[in-house]
Amino acid sequence: MNNSLFGTPLLPLAVVIPLIAAIVSLLLTSPRARSITGIGFATLLLFALAPWLWHTPGADLPTSVRYALGGWGAPLGIDLHLDGFATVLLLSTAALVLVLSIYSAFYFAGQSQAARFWPLWWMLVAGLNGVFLAADAFNVYVLLEIIGLASVALVALAGTREACTAALRYALVGLLGSLCYLLGVALLYRHYGTLDFAQLADLAQADPLTWAALALVTAGLLLKTALLPLHFWLPSAHANAPAPVSAVLSALVVKASFYLIARYWLDILSPAVTDLGSMLLGLLGAVAVIWGCVAAFRAHRLKLLVAYSTVAQLGYLFLLFPLAASGTDTHMALEAVVYFIVAHALAKAAMFLAAGNILRACGHDDIARLRGVAGQQPASLFIFAIAGVSLIGLPPSGGFIAKWLLLNTAISSGQWWWAVVVLCGGLLAALYIFKVLNLAFVRVDLPSGQIPQPVSAPTHAGMTLCAFALAIGAVALGFSAEWLVTLLDAGSSVTTFSQGAGT
Repeated sequence: MNNSLFGTPLLPLAVVIPLIAAIVSLLLTSPRARSITGIGFATLLLFALAPWLWHTPGADLPTSVRYALGGWGAPLGIDLHLDGFATVLLLSTAALVLVLSIYSAFYFAGQSQAARFWPLWWMLVAGLNGVFLAADAFNVYVLLEIIGLASVALVALAGTREACTAALRYALVGLLGSLCYLLGVALLYRHYGTLDFAQLADLAQADPLTWAALALVTAGLLLKTALLPLHFWLPSAHANAPAPVSAVLSALVVKASFYLIARYWLDILSPAVTDLGSMLLGLLGAVAVIWGCVAAFRAHRLKLLVAYSTVAQLGYLFLLFPLAASGTDTHMALEAVVYFIVAHALAKAAMFLAAGNILRACGHDDIARLRGVAGQQPASLFIFAIAGVSLIGLPPSGGFIAKWLLLNTAISSGQWWWAVVVLCGGLLAALYIFKVLNLAFVRVDLPSGQIPQPVSAPTHAGMTLCAFALAIGAVALGFSAEWLVTLLDAGSSVTTFSQGAGT
């Protein structure tokens, strides 16, 4: 067997397994069976993708692979493409989905929402994995629609007026974003006669039609990524969704659209990218970092604070474009941002789960009323603090390594002002994190004879352990920088594999 193709036949399973899980979850009637099946499929998904961790041909790097489904190549067939960037995101998704599936089994235990949650959950995972593997623009559009519809329905699961309003706003924004993206794709097909990413990369030119297509595609994806000032839908959607849904939206869903922006700007349509456009994205990202931190500090609800923090953390990702356009090593900037994506995914998922546990236990997440909550929920506050360490960028967390890489890239490229943004963002993040911790540890003296407020709903130990595992993962990532960067350095050459061909 050709070692460079080891694990390649398993590649379609990244999409097939979640689709099968969605169908099975829909057919099952027992809540317990749905939960067990959900955890089982999440474990199976991680094991199916695990070979890419040790798939090390030649220089111990996973090869970039194109997989032609059914043996039909581009532009007629559907191709899958896997390289280092996609590998990191696929494995991160599989690991997070496993932990969040376990958490969800406890979170939705005994609730009627579980019957709707699991099929939607697995459709969302299938869409995410499909985006990371897609090799043509139209299939990306279809997968973005799957992600959008599943996300909107999951946000509305809570059934409250606020959740339904947030879901409706999310749906309208997603529809507008998809329309812009589809118009851009139509222009590309009219101009180049293909939608295959590899062929577009070879044919792309710096001309008005390509600029228009890139602008439309970028606008549509920016709406889905929620970069300021297009962030208006995100805080309410993330804050009013169930805790595991908030976690997956912040950790993975908004990253999928950013991943596509990076693909288009750095590879697919890179000849049409201008320095002015790259600088504009960087400036919007810098403003998002500062404004998001200020909004998080002023938030009155804990989950809303974490949601606004997502707006700020997304801003760091868009520093990739001016740093990559500076003439320095583009790969160095990409390493910093990909590391940031993984570190943020772990920390923010842990923080949303901790906030969800506090909301469940106290019956509210009003920050002003969380005085002394550390005495009732010490584990959740500890998890919140550990995740906050990574978001601030304190050593030895993954967030520290990510920001250190960003600082090094900014200084190496001579763009020191981005380093100032990174440092200011870390200081402002410390303000809203310590605001919560300070209130939580304030001693509350109850009047004589008054008993403490009882717990609204007990938090299962499994939920706490899941949140703790993610928080520890965010810190442990700081000790494994070399492994993650090595995984990203995949595929300077492309191996093509057709279904049905021998290995």
